[in-house]
Amino acid sequence: MSTWKSEDLEAGREDGNGALARELASLTRLLLDATTVGEALERVVEAAPVVIPGADLVSITLCAPDGQFNTPVRTEPVARELDQVQYDADEGPCVDIARHVEPGYALSDDLGQEPRWPTFAPAAAARGYHSVLSTALVPSSTDDGVSGAALNVYSNRAHAFSEESRDAALLLAAHASLALARTSALTRAELDRLNLERAIESRDVIGQAKGILMSRRGITADEAFDLLRRTSQDVNVKLAELARTLAERHTELDLPPHA
Repeated sequence: MSTWKSEDLEAGREDGNGALARELASLTRLLLDATTVGEALERVVEAAPVVIPGADLVSITLCAPDGQFNTPVRTEPVARELDQVQYDADEGPCVDIARHVEPGYALSDDLGQEPRWPTFAPAAAARGYHSVLSTALVPSSTDDGVSGAALNVYSNRAHAFSEESRDAALLLAAHASLALARTSALTRAELDRLNLERAIESRDVIGQAKGILMSRRGITADEAFDLLRRTSQDVNVKLAELARTLAERHTELDLPPHA
């Protein structure tokens, strides 16, 4: 888990005026410092009990494009158990939200009397959790292997989530979605940068290998590249790897002659 403390979000709770706005502003700064999707999700889960009145247990559900669900982060192990009951039964608020069945959020004030989820609801009540609120986390891109996501909040009391709780959860989800979009974009940008660096490195090392062959055999640049390409195919080694080996060990290695 990340190292920041919930006290970072506590400022402003005392007077009650604008407390949520201040907490969300603090959370936004913390989220924007996250450099990976996993780190952003952990911070959302840590912040939820502070931001959402009545929250005793928090988790996040992710739905893969193939329909498989998982809980990557949670506050307590029992949260993953409650989520797993929903995945196994193919019912429940986090399943509905992650699949976009519900419009934005799903709420139950009394799971002991909840008819919508005949397997999940009594299982949650038996574990001592009687209210649940799930809100949608809008995925930034299906390229990240996520087609839907939900922020799940459980309470050990019936009728625990007020309108304030619902609004806070929706606002938190909106801020989290922006942070996820940013961290996901950072991840893609980092991958793009690394790929570009690898491409430049490969181009440079191929140039070095070509120079060695040109000097050693008195051939042109095109002939040197063609020799590298054909040797790469013959020995079933990537051209860049072959060129790097030749450049690094040119005093002891040479390529076989070609007709």
